[in-house]
Amino acid sequence: MSFEIPEHVQPVRDAVLNFIEQRVYPVEHVLEERDSAESGRVMRELMQAAKEEGLWALGHPKEIGGQGMPFLDYVYVNEVVGRSQPAMVALGTHSLQDSIMLNEFASDDWRDRYLKPLVDGEIFPSFGMTEPDVASSDPTQLQTAAVLENGEWVINGHKWFTSGADRAAYTTVMCRTELDAADHNAFSMIVVPTDTPGYEIIRDARVMGRHGGHCEISLRDVRVPESNLLGPRGAGFKIAQRRLGPGRIFHCMRWLGQAQRAFDLMCERANSRVAFGKTLGEHQQIQKFVFDSLCEIQASRMLTLHAAHRIDQGDEARVEIGMIKVVGAQMLHNVIDRAIQVFGAKGVTDDTPLERMYREARFARIYDGPDEVHVMTTARRVLKSYKIGDGWDFGQR
Repeated sequence: MSFEIPEHVQPVRDAVLNFIEQRVYPVEHVLEERDSAESGRVMRELMQAAKEEGLWALGHPKEIGGQGMPFLDYVYVNEVVGRSQPAMVALGTHSLQDSIMLNEFASDDWRDRYLKPLVDGEIFPSFGMTEPDVASSDPTQLQTAAVLENGEWVINGHKWFTSGADRAAYTTVMCRTELDAADHNAFSMIVVPTDTPGYEIIRDARVMGRHGGHCEISLRDVRVPESNLLGPRGAGFKIAQRRLGPGRIFHCMRWLGQAQRAFDLMCERANSRVAFGKTLGEHQQIQKFVFDSLCEIQASRMLTLHAAHRIDQGDEARVEIGMIKVVGAQMLHNVIDRAIQVFGAKGVTDDTPLERMYREARFARIYDGPDEVHVMTTARRVLKSYKIGDGWDFGQR
């Protein structure tokens, strides 16, 4: 495969980058106050502008109202979307995983009622998997359970980091529905409207000192129709894997966009700031920062595009995804950390986007599975390949 941006993708990628730099960057400080009326107004204006410029929902399939950009093409676009966290909503990319999941697994009634407004950005989704009382890196321990009674699911449980629940129309809840099945066949996904009696938002948990819609929720005798089940009973883990695999590719490409932005800021600062009679960039230590960041970004980018290529070829690419999740998150943290160091005191203020980006970078090593779990499962898969005599041929991967 070629790692160059395809010629037919470049104009769209350039248009998205221009939109982000010209329209989103100048109002990031407003959009950070996500609960304010002004933030809501500005975001709605950005969403409308993206639609008018033909940049809305680029990666969503055409049959559900998107523009149908192929997966691997869209990966390159996500790289520039990642430069600004609010750009995901402004461009309608935030609902991609959930809309595809609904389209593939939801009942006809639910899909007809909610899919179009979800793709159009009129409603927001949320996903409830992680729980505060168990180690959610081992999801077979999840305690939230649902029992089928008279055509309704009765759900009881406690979730947190249900991101976006405070403004979502519904939460897709991962819960145990099968008592006698093996753990990985015992869980299902059920769609729960957030206005259902018994659904309560306990708090918006402060993450790295800020509120960001990472909600803790309680589910007490929540009743929803049997048809709110996604896919067959006990298929929760299979659906989750379908959702998370490509999603991790998109995460990693967005991390590359964040790292590129931090790298740009670092290099510009190194060339303009003077200390001890010469620019920072003329000092060897700062040159080492630039060199290390350059290598890490490029290596991470190659790994990520390789994993995306594998998925595009129909492979689950679990080893490749495990690699990029760990390497990408560490790369992001390292690059932003060096950029802050080059900026000095200014780097930890909100005069630059770096301090906000740094918070997100630290969080990246935990969500979608902590680094340690990906290291363990990836190494096990490779060792198993050797155990059965297949080995690991890098040239064939």
